[in-house]
Amino acid sequence: MVKKVRNNTVERRKSIINLLSEAGQVIVTDLSNRFKVSEVTIRNDLEQLEQKNLLIRARGGAMIVEPGVSFDKRISDKHKLNYKDKARIGRKTIELINENDTIILDSGTTTMEVARNLENIKELTVITNALNIVNQLINFQNINVIIPGGYLRKHSQSLVGPLAEKSFRNFYVDKVFMGVDGFDTSKGIYTPNIEEAHLNNIMIEIAKEVILVTDSSKFKRKSLTFICPVNKINKVVTDEGISPEDIRRLEDEGVEVIIA
Repeated sequence: MVKKVRNNTVERRKSIINLLSEAGQVIVTDLSNRFKVSEVTIRNDLEQLEQKNLLIRARGGAMIVEPGVSFDKRISDKHKLNYKDKARIGRKTIELINENDTIILDSGTTTMEVARNLENIKELTVITNALNIVNQLINFQNINVIIPGGYLRKHSQSLVGPLAEKSFRNFYVDKVFMGVDGFDTSKGIYTPNIEEAHLNNIMIEIAKEVILVTDSSKFKRKSLTFICPVNKINKVVTDEGISPEDIRRLEDEGVEVIIA
């Protein structure tokens, strides 16, 4: 009996991949009706297939992985990449934060490095949807932490979705610090996940100042979902690997480039 259930699961997931190849996207409710299983079961199927980089989950369904588009890596894997650059960026970014500021720290490994360096700011309010950042800030008595609602994206350890979006719309902040997965300085910034992009746009709307913290490996790269054009960004904190061409493009758009 167990073997039969396992075989049914394998066959169903193969069928989902075939449907994706034909249509480019699938909807959870349609799959539930087609295979006569619960929506919970279908979501589990999509989660398992996403972990194998066979699809990208989106709100209510999933999309096919397009060639040349970067994958949504787990935050534990991203943490190891360009760590020294990220650490320098985190330390440099602290110079942009004032006592009594209210800021947003978006989910990501570079924003995590910003969080690690907040201990000496006497009074600060941080709004974050990133659980790894929350765990870091618990140790800092000087920081007031606000956590919006939402459902957990395990890849990024972040809270996203309609509840998170509604919560963020209740705030207005001095600065938002965001990491990115792709940055084309002629077009704008990108992330692999549609729901993260929705939330990032709201963060940008409610902030006086938008500050990107990103190592130079993210330049000249794109990801699945566009977040915003360059003219929505005020400052970029990066490392010395950024090209002169990218610096010129950013400065032409009025973006201040800070090298860590």
